[in-house]
Amino acid sequence: ITVLIKENEEQIVVSVVDHGRGIKEEDQGKLLHVDTHFTTFGTKNEEGSGLGLLLCQDFVRKNGGELWFTSTFGEGSTFNFYLSKKS
Repeated sequence: ITVLIKENEEQIVVSVVDHGRGIKEEDQGKLLHVDTHFTTFGTKNEEGSGLGLLLCQDFVRKNGGELWFTSTFGEGSTFNFYLSKKS
């Protein structure tokens, strides 16, 4: 996992990059939605429900930011969020 931080005058963008299994394109739309239950397995067959990601999204939004991701199945994923520097 690599964590990258970019900063400009208005915001800070944090990116978390992994080189795991990635998320199938048809499953990507199921993430980040409270009404969708989605379970997947990681590189060591650990089960993930997406709950942690939903909590992160909630915290980021409550602080005026946004969370998004990109993923390629078989290559990995990048999860990003930004926070405004202005209160």
